[in-house]
Amino acid sequence: MSESTVEPLRLGTRKSPLALVQTEGVRDNLQKIIPGRSIEIQALHTIGDKDKVTALYNFGEKSLWTAELEELLTTGKLDVVVHCLKDMPTRLPGTCDLATIPLRDDPRDALVVKTGLPYTNLKMLPEGAVVGTSSVRRSAQLRRQYPHLRFANLRGNVETRLAKIDNSDGEYTCMIMSAAGLERIGLKHRINQYLSSKNGGIFHAVGQGALGLEIRKGDTKTMELLDKLADQKSTLACLAERSLLRVLEGGCSVPIGVETEWLEQSQDLRMRAIVVSLDGTQAVEDTIDAKVHTSHEAEELGKELAARLVKGGADAILKDINTNRPSKD
Repeated sequence: MSESTVEPLRLGTRKSPLALVQTEGVRDNLQKIIPGRSIEIQALHTIGDKDKVTALYNFGEKSLWTAELEELLTTGKLDVVVHCLKDMPTRLPGTCDLATIPLRDDPRDALVVKTGLPYTNLKMLPEGAVVGTSSVRRSAQLRRQYPHLRFANLRGNVETRLAKIDNSDGEYTCMIMSAAGLERIGLKHRINQYLSSKNGGIFHAVGQGALGLEIRKGDTKTMELLDKLADQKSTLACLAERSLLRVLEGGCSVPIGVETEWLEQSQDLRMRAIVVSLDGTQAVEDTIDAKVHTSHEAEELGKELAARLVKGGADAILKDINTNRPSKD
């Protein structure tokens, strides 16, 4: 049977411009591997897309962007779901597997300032400047470094957020979002500052800048196909980050930040992480260098760093955050 006569490969994704661009990129790379096979993209709105008002912290929901897509995957209506890896829960349904992590793009956050304002970095922002973000990871770390700033919830797709901050009558001075997200849709020119622990004082989210390709458990044919898109160093670094998050049981609604870096001379993986209280007054931070050649070693690195953070007091910070989380009917 030729490739042209087999069933189309069905890719699922969220119905946002960024998600579609990302999925089209995966489709184009797969088409090079299976040029004779049809590849279809199906997009839908997830819980997180439908409710664009509620702050992410108030959801307390770890499958905010994935549950509906995973249901279609499990029932055989999709073959692959393309996610931003940072949106994927660290514990997947028993019917699904994280198959592949392709080459990671820039994992850092980015500062985007309202058009017409003169500020080019966080240090220049004046007293009371309003930072738009839906991420408590970002706002908690910024409160710690820049207590004079104010924060306002900012949700929606990239274009919607940009329109809100650029509105001359709007309250926002700037916003923080993923640098990779802006770059993927041709908006790199809007980035005023790339943020990291050394520049701006922000650790990025677990898996940020990477894509995660999810399949049905046991679908070996699709797994073998997606393996050809995998990047080993990106995979090992992201697996270490996800292992840390799994132990700490945080998600996009908990202020846990990480950074991973491959050290050129030793080929070790350096992993830094931070847990911050919502008001920015308490923080626990640590770093580990380790030789990581396998998925198991990556998982163990994440577990070890998480254990160090817990020993340093991270568990108390996270417990307080979850205890005081607003209930959602």
